[in-house]
Amino acid sequence: MVTFADDALVNDQLRDYWGKAAIRDWAERDIIGEKLTIAVTTIVRHYDNFIVTADIDGNFDKRGLPDPLVLAFYFTPHNDRIIQLIILRNRRDI
Repeated sequence: MVTFADDALVNDQLRDYWGKAAIRDWAERDIIGEKLTIAVTTIVRHYDNFIVTADIDGNFDKRGLPDPLVLAFYFTPHNDRIIQLIILRNRRDI
């Protein structure tokens, strides 16, 4: 949690999580609780932002999801902290 700013925003599955307490709850439930594995496939720096693309697996309901599930993590840093993280489903075939 030290990498996030106190007032950081995470948006995952079209839901906003504002601040470290909300982000911690989200991570415990949706990352740790689902035993996610994240296999990074690309990292791109775009100006002052970073886009990390990864294959995702874990103990979650995969019905209707592609295999592999590819997510893009859009990080916005400021003063050595993450101030925003937007997570979107991505596709390799585009």
